[in-house]
Amino acid sequence: MGLTDDATRSEAAWLNAAYELLCDSGVEAVKVMPLARRLGVARTGFYWHFKDRDALLEAMIHHWEDRNTGTLVARTRAYADTITEAVFNLFDCWLDETLFDARLDLAIRNWARNDAALQARLDAADAARQEAVTAMFARFGYPPAQASARALTMMYTQIGYLSMQIEEDRATRIANMPAYAEVFTGFAPTAPEIDRFFSRHAAD
Repeated sequence: MGLTDDATRSEAAWLNAAYELLCDSGVEAVKVMPLARRLGVARTGFYWHFKDRDALLEAMIHHWEDRNTGTLVARTRAYADTITEAVFNLFDCWLDETLFDARLDLAIRNWARNDAALQARLDAADAARQEAVTAMFARFGYPPAQASARALTMMYTQIGYLSMQIEEDRATRIANMPAYAEVFTGFAPTAPEIDRFFSRHAAD
C-alpha cells in the first residue's frame, strides 16, 4: 500500500526510509536525495524535520539506543519467579521486532567500525546490556563471577547470531529456546514456563 502525501512528509516516514537504507546498504547510502526519491517527495521536505543529515543520523542512533538497549534492559527487570522465566522474558527480544530490531542492531555495529564516536556509544550500550543481564542472574542468587559469565555468554551468543546472519525458521528457533534457557541458566524450564513462552509467540 502506498504512502499518502502527508505520511511521506512526516518525520517517521523519513526515519523509516533511512532505517531501510542503513540496514540494506550501510550508512554511506543514507543521504537526503535517495531518501526523497524513495518517498516520492521533494528533498526540501526533509528540512521540515531535520536540520541536516547529521541530525537525521543522530535521531537514528537515539532511536536505536531507546528501542534496543532500553527495551532489553527493561526485559531483564520484568517480573519472573525463576531465572528460567526471566531468561524467557529476555528471549522475547529475539522474537519480537517491536522490542528489539536485530537488523538495526547489526547495521549500527557495522557503521560503528568506521565511526569512533558511535563505537563509544555502542560500547556503552553493550556495557549497559551486560550489566542488566548480570543483575538479572544475581537477583536469582548466582555469585558475581557466575552471573557475569552467564550474562556474557548470552550476549555474545546473540551478537554472534546477528553477525553470522544465521538462516533459521522462526518455528525452529522458538522450539530450541527451552534448551538454550537450560544451557544459559543451568536449570531446565518447567513445562508451564515453556507453555507460557510458546503461547505468547504462537500467533506472531
